[in-house]
Amino acid sequence: MAAEPPPPPLQPMALPVFREEGFGDKFLRKTRENPLVPLGCLCTVGILTYGLINFKRGDTRKSQLMMRARILAQGLTFAALLGGMAATAMKSRK
Repeated sequence: MAAEPPPPPLQPMALPVFREEGFGDKFLRKTRENPLVPLGCLCTVGILTYGLINFKRGDTRKSQLMMRARILAQGLTFAALLGGMAATAMKSRK
């Protein structure tokens, strides 16, 4: 009975090297993927600021109107966020 030679040694596979992604890089990538979310955030902050300025001036009618507009802008931003998440999930399934 002849002895079989030992199997050849396994060569380790080279693992891919990923670059560390910083905050700025991640923000730009996410903004390119779903540009409506940062735009909605900016609109919300702008409306809130304008409403607070009117509140300080004493124009309560315009201040209340801006606070209602802020709620609408927040809702649209949230809808854009959910829509972007759904689109990303659908894209990853294909």
